[in-house]
Amino acid sequence: MGIGKIYISQKLVDTSQVFLAQKHPRLAVGVLVGSEKVVGLCHGVFDNHRFHLFRSRVLSEEVTMLRILIADDHELARNGIRALLESHPGWEVCGEAKDGRETVELATSLRPDIVLLDIGMPNLNGLEAARQILTISPEVAILILTMHDSDNVVREVLRAGARGYLLKSDAGRDLVAAVEALQLQRTFFTTRVSQMVLDGYLDRQTRNVGTIGKDKDDERTENSLTSREREVIQLLAEGKTSKEVAVTLNLSVKTAETHRTNLMRKLGLHSVADLTRYAVRNGIVQVF
Repeated sequence: MGIGKIYISQKLVDTSQVFLAQKHPRLAVGVLVGSEKVVGLCHGVFDNHRFHLFRSRVLSEEVTMLRILIADDHELARNGIRALLESHPGWEVCGEAKDGRETVELATSLRPDIVLLDIGMPNLNGLEAARQILTISPEVAILILTMHDSDNVVREVLRAGARGYLLKSDAGRDLVAAVEALQLQRTFFTTRVSQMVLDGYLDRQTRNVGTIGKDKDDERTENSLTSREREVIQLLAEGKTSKEVAVTLNLSVKTAETHRTNLMRKLGLHSVADLTRYAVRNGIVQVF
């Protein structure tokens, strides 16, 4: 008994091995045509008729690689993630981004199947990048890969529409399983994160009425912010001036200052220091 495999690229560059295997069916183990995509697997000894049918069926199919975009502001982390993912058959890293804004641009142009996002990236954090990506391409699966495991961050990840949440400390063990889950249209949360979500939910149910009311007010305030306002908050909290915010977001300085004034009023804040504390408390920027 043999196992006949046929590999094709977008252009069939060498069909001689196919015909050789057809003539000598017991040599049809590991038949190669190109080297990029595995499109068929057949068990058994091929006679000429069976191989012809198998070849016709296989070469008429096209199975695309799973395309993955990696977003992390640390080059060492990106390199490690890339090496782990590209060791898996059928997966390819189609691009890398070092901040949230570049991630949105690459996700729009490269059209990946899955985006691996760190939360604490400059210019545009991973949560806001996820929101913008899913607005443009709702079919993309977002996997958050981060070192932050607070209940508030997990809640914001779920609100942003991510399908998976993985702590970097668990990546060596669980990253492949997480990507496989998203590839199968499932969600993935590590045991620690799942327990954290449950504990956070139960904890909120046992709080007193006054505290619950305050939390709901805070949540309504944050949910009332627009995507642009969250971008402005992050840039200001990172220490950028109104002029630098304007350049980054392609706005006039006057418009950037108007956003800043409106944010202060909407959030009831009185200084950039207050705004920075708000950004940290709500996971808009990360403190290391």
